[in-house]
Amino acid sequence: MSDLEITKTDDAKEIKVEGQTVPFYEYKINDTTYIEFDTSRCGPPEPMVNAMLAVGLIKDKNTKVIMINHKSPAGLLPKINQNFDILEGTTVDGKAKLVFSYKEGMSEKADLSNKSCEG
Repeated sequence: MSDLEITKTDDAKEIKVEGQTVPFYEYKINDTTYIEFDTSRCGPPEPMVNAMLAVGLIKDKNTKVIMINHKSPAGLLPKINQNFDILEGTTVDGKAKLVFSYKEGMSEKADLSNKSCEG
C-alpha cells in the first residue's frame, strides 16, 4: 500500500503541539507512525504554520506526516523539499494530500523557523 493510500485509523489519538491551529492525530500502521492534520478549511498562513510544526516531528524513517489541504501548498514545498521526501496526490474528494517523510542526512538540517507563507 502506498503512503498516499493510508487513511487515519479508528484508534488515532489527538496530540498537542505548541502553536498548532488544527487537530493533529497520531496513529501507527505496522512500524510507521503517522501524524495527520487537515488544513483544507484554513486560509494562509495556517497551512504553512501547521505543516512546519508537523514536519518538525519527523525524527526518523518510521515517522511520516500526512497533510490534507484544499490545494497544493505552493509556498511550503520550496521551503522543505530539500530536507524531506514528499509524495503528493489527491483525496477521493479532490483535496491535496501530501505525505512528508524523513530524508537521510537532510531532515536534521531543516530550518523550520520561518513559518510565513509566500505562495
